[in-house]
Amino acid sequence: MTDPHPGHEHPHKRSLLAALRASFFTGLIVISPIAATIWLMWTLAGMVDGWVLPFIPAHLQPETYVGTNLRGVGVVIFLVFTITVGALARNFIGRAVLRFGEGLVDRTPVVRSVYNGVKQIAETVLSQGDAKFDRACLIDYPRPGLKAIAFVSARAKGEIALQGSPADPLISVFLPTTPNPTSGFLLYLPESQITYLDMSVEDAAKLIISAGLVYPSEKKLEQQGKAPKKAA
Repeated sequence: MTDPHPGHEHPHKRSLLAALRASFFTGLIVISPIAATIWLMWTLAGMVDGWVLPFIPAHLQPETYVGTNLRGVGVVIFLVFTITVGALARNFIGRAVLRFGEGLVDRTPVVRSVYNGVKQIAETVLSQGDAKFDRACLIDYPRPGLKAIAFVSARAKGEIALQGSPADPLISVFLPTTPNPTSGFLLYLPESQITYLDMSVEDAAKLIISAGLVYPSEKKLEQQGKAPKKAA
């Protein structure tokens, strides 16, 4: 039978194409995070292997026994080595050796500056104590009226604290960049200019990394008792 409307796509065909297109994008949504995670872990394992394996003697390299490099062996060696060093540094002898080594470093001008700076950063980022970003906040940046997400660090201390007032102390905040939150700006603001957020630091970081696409789910906010009230 001749199509009474030549040039027009059949409704059934259009619905089939729409279903295929929807399935394709749904598949992308499912596959993309899995593929990205596998790729990232594979790449990181390769980077760690590249750093660690050159320090391993040739006769102990995995390639000597299996004929090829096994990705991830360097990661295992790094983990075992780091745990061993950490366990040794926690006992009396290890602390004594560490103090002796740091004493030698402190007497070396250039190395001392680099070591102390890296050590302070590592202790701040990796410490399991209270020296962490504890809250997310909003600040006016780069001008009043524009809002940016930042992380609250701590109250200013020493000479910097004296530049504020006791009634409105200066607070140090870290303003990360998007989509790479590891770089950013250290700002000192009066506490009155900071708006604290209820979302967690992790949720705020996801929001920054995703360039504003990933918000905390309403279900999660409801569980925290922080969901916005819906209009009646």
